[in-house]
Amino acid sequence: MTQGDTPSTGSTPNTQIRRLPERQMHDRAALDALLDAALVAQVAVVDEGRPYVVPLAFARDGDRLLVHGSTASRAFRVLAQGVRTCVSVTVLDAVVVARSQFHSSMNYRSAMVLGAFAQVVGEDKDHALHLLTARLLPGVDWQRPPSRKEAAQTSVLALALAQWSVKASAEDSPQDDPSDIDAPVWAGVVPLTHTWGSPRPAPDLPAGVDRATPRAILDWPQGRA
Repeated sequence: MTQGDTPSTGSTPNTQIRRLPERQMHDRAALDALLDAALVAQVAVVDEGRPYVVPLAFARDGDRLLVHGSTASRAFRVLAQGVRTCVSVTVLDAVVVARSQFHSSMNYRSAMVLGAFAQVVGEDKDHALHLLTARLLPGVDWQRPPSRKEAAQTSVLALALAQWSVKASAEDSPQDDPSDIDAPVWAGVVPLTHTWGSPRPAPDLPAGVDRATPRAILDWPQGRA
């Protein structure tokens, strides 16, 4: 599938999960929730025969995924050509400590999106940059907007959410072998939470600028759902 195709999951060999297929989630809402919870995506690029995986901040805009970067970036130059790619997003929720090393695992939510990026231009680019800023810096409205030169140096790409898969694990206890259940060792689930640390003001704030953390930043969510 390419951009403009009907959103679907599990309908092709590329999106059907074969390893532990019971963990595949076919609901589009599961994909949206995961993409709205994460801040960084891993984007695959092949340049001159060499594969690279590039971490990029992103935002979901309805049925597409937005990324932005420098027009001088090798990865963005390649992706802007419309080559096929794979985008992976993962949120780790817990480490599962089993009685055996083999059965220890993780609770997670993970998605893969297949397709090709397209260049975003004109008013749509302005909208995309605004949305990316609002997603990555929620409530921050005091910054200077990009100059014409800065905007020209920024590439924005969009990937249609047309071919994707979501896989999740949410074990509430380890899945040990029956022969290990009576082993005299600790087993359980260790949740992982994502929280913001204490904001640090820039050391070069000019005189007269309040060094207290703005309310908008204090209101940032303590973790992603």
